[in-house]
Amino acid sequence: MVVSLRVVLDQLSQVVDSDVASAEEEVARALALTAPSGCEVTAIVPAGDEDAARIAVPSLAGVTRAPLSRGALVPSWQLGIAPGVGGGLIHAPSPVAPLVRHDRVNENDQTVVTLWDLDAWEAADTLPRSVVASQRALLRRAEKHADAVVVPSHAMAERLAGIARLSGRVRVIPGAPSTGLVVPSDAVGRRRSLDVPDRVIAVAGVGCDDAALAAALSAVIASEEADVVVLDVVGERASEVRALAEASGLSGERLRLVPPIGAADRAAVLDAASVLLAPSALSGFPWRVLDALALGVPVVAIASDVHREVLVDAGLFVPTAELGEALAQVVESDETRQRFAVRAADRGRAFSWRDHAERVWALHAEL
Repeated sequence: MVVSLRVVLDQLSQVVDSDVASAEEEVARALALTAPSGCEVTAIVPAGDEDAARIAVPSLAGVTRAPLSRGALVPSWQLGIAPGVGGGLIHAPSPVAPLVRHDRVNENDQTVVTLWDLDAWEAADTLPRSVVASQRALLRRAEKHADAVVVPSHAMAERLAGIARLSGRVRVIPGAPSTGLVVPSDAVGRRRSLDVPDRVIAVAGVGCDDAALAAALSAVIASEEADVVVLDVVGERASEVRALAEASGLSGERLRLVPPIGAADRAAVLDAASVLLAPSALSGFPWRVLDALALGVPVVAIASDVHREVLVDAGLFVPTAELGEALAQVVESDETRQRFAVRAADRGRAFSWRDHAERVWALHAEL
């Protein structure tokens, strides 16, 4: 008898969070690659995404089409309405899952979901109300019906314990950088198309409030030899970041704003970075920090439990007011920067989607 692990892939054609969408595909591919003997991986997708699933994860053993498109499917699942999906072993690499009453003991049905951040609780004012309502509703469903909830760090698990009653069902399994995060041969050309010079200081722009971002922008003023790239800036946030830079005294000529981009473009940008500043203190998984580690880019981060757990000794953790001093310490000489780069690359090798998948298989076996 073949055991099927059914992976929910809800953002194949309608991407609402590019990092989570990428993680969903990475998890599915890694689960198929590491499937134990007698096991296979299939997918549950919104209506219309069947072909996209087979292209994204060619090794799928099958695809189940939900009866609704994603726009209607997510609200339906929030309410506990999940017709046409069925049971079995279900793994969701996001909070979006058909969380309904099921019988794990007698029918061997399981549903596991994944939370990559707690922005709907920690930074609700930065998100659309609909997104906040959706994330909170999905967690309420998980409280009732999830057999386990996967989070990427112990720090986030501790924070989640104060938000939801999950009574020992939380499991910590870190994520990893995209497998496509490799500096491409045409990195220079990609940077030119993004208006990014060949020597920059990168700033992780997601998940930090205005005060933290302003502190990061102020920290780079003394490093006059490098322009500043703020990553993942979208929509109206661009004008806000430019205003923060101006108020901080950073020349607009030195500022580059880059929207969410694919792994190869992101690798090209980070290849030009002498350091990555990570000013967010939120509990979410620090995707850009993982990218920097994978590419051997030194990291200066706000002191937080998440950053300490992810970086260990591979970067510097400082209070917001000391970002400038820490940045100067890292870039004071090529020798110093190289030392931090080696530490970053060593730590980056600790994260892989294969390891993530093997631990997911172990979790379902435990359940």
